[in-house]
Amino acid sequence: MNVGQQRDRPATAGHADTVYDAWERFVRGDDQVLGVRPEVAISWHRCRERYRVDPQLTEAPVAMAEIQHTPEHDGVFAELGFRAAAVAQDVGFAGGVLTVTDSTGRILAEWGDAATLARAAEANLAPWFCWSEAAAGTNGMGMALEAHGPVLVRGAEHWCQAFHDWTCAGIAVRDVVSREPIAVLNISCWRSQLPSYAGSWLTNAASTTQGQLRRRARTSGGELVAAYTQARASSTGSLAAMDTAGKVVIADESASVLMGVPAATPALDPTVRWNPGLPQLIGAIRYASSQAARNPDWVGSTQVFTHLTADPTPVVVRPVFLARHLIGHLVRFGACDAAPMPEQPERPGQAGPAATRRVVATRDNRMVLLRPPEIRSAESDGNDVWLSTDQGRLRAASPSLDRLGGELAAAGFLRVHRQYVVNLGRVREVERGRGGELFLIMDGEETVPVSRRNAPAVRRALDF
Repeated sequence: MNVGQQRDRPATAGHADTVYDAWERFVRGDDQVLGVRPEVAISWHRCRERYRVDPQLTEAPVAMAEIQHTPEHDGVFAELGFRAAAVAQDVGFAGGVLTVTDSTGRILAEWGDAATLARAAEANLAPWFCWSEAAAGTNGMGMALEAHGPVLVRGAEHWCQAFHDWTCAGIAVRDVVSREPIAVLNISCWRSQLPSYAGSWLTNAASTTQGQLRRRARTSGGELVAAYTQARASSTGSLAAMDTAGKVVIADESASVLMGVPAATPALDPTVRWNPGLPQLIGAIRYASSQAARNPDWVGSTQVFTHLTADPTPVVVRPVFLARHLIGHLVRFGACDAAPMPEQPERPGQAGPAATRRVVATRDNRMVLLRPPEIRSAESDGNDVWLSTDQGRLRAASPSLDRLGGELAAAGFLRVHRQYVVNLGRVREVERGRGGELFLIMDGEETVPVSRRNAPAVRRALDF
């Protein structure tokens, strides 16, 4: 969605009334949202059903007292602050307010018109207050944390009625590997249009900052592959290299099976990494990162459940540094010759959160709530994820196939291709192509390709 294009379309009184009428009905419990943009309707659904935000809230709450930011994230905040300060005077002349928030929606800094800043302070649109959707409902900063790309929220599109006089546009700067948000840039105006340059400036600022993150990720990915190669030469056990977010950079044949990821060869682009879909292992990596940040000589061990094994597997986690900066870990399976880490939560069963959670999709201006068994496969197409379901082809509310696949891993879903995640329980046939490539025939008759990298994990998962 292009913020500038959306802004240029006049919000007529009739259109505003339509949105407000839909808001009133939705607040009362009606699911009809005709005339409301799908991304806004989905945000309303999260606010009402998941976050239970009071639509009569008049001000944002105080943010969490203590939030730990990595040095890399602090660098992003500094970069965005520099860029924001450079245009703060122009935003002020337009009667706007410019903010930078962290990944929790906590405002870190603010610039803009003095009168608008005073008006904003009445709603706690100010530093140290939280504007995530969970805290303040649908708004530019909160929606940007949930969406990929720029977002626009006008008038009654805000979940809380007290914010209906505001128009805001935001965009998140995301980690180029995990795609998780790091920070948000946002411009807000009270009872007026956004400046004409708002959309292009937000997009350019986020793109430039993420370009810097991408260069750093390529460097750290290459260093992790080098550390893996060196350790592999002197180790006979199952070995993998993972970044600090728990993504797999490279793994040998046996480790790849345990984690359900491609084996041996790293991606041509070191920023392309794989989510193992193992909450215990990811939790262990994050714990290891916190320990190694305080003690570079730290090494730990624990036991985690892995794919295709009934019993927990011992693992040793050893940190990897580049210029004294923690970039990831080497993970050795089948060993426990290091200091024990706290036990991670038990493996979720099929009746756990992943099996009972609903997947939100959209059809026209309606939301469709799906149970995982109703979904045959998910396909990434540009910035959208499309679901093949018992109710037809639907667009997923989540724009990230990686995140959706990770959330559904415990419900029997597996990444089989860069563009596809499938429900293994709905695979009916496996077809082999002339060149040896594999294709999965789903019970809805659609055909899903399997990449060569993912073929070993698919064979083991389907036991053939």
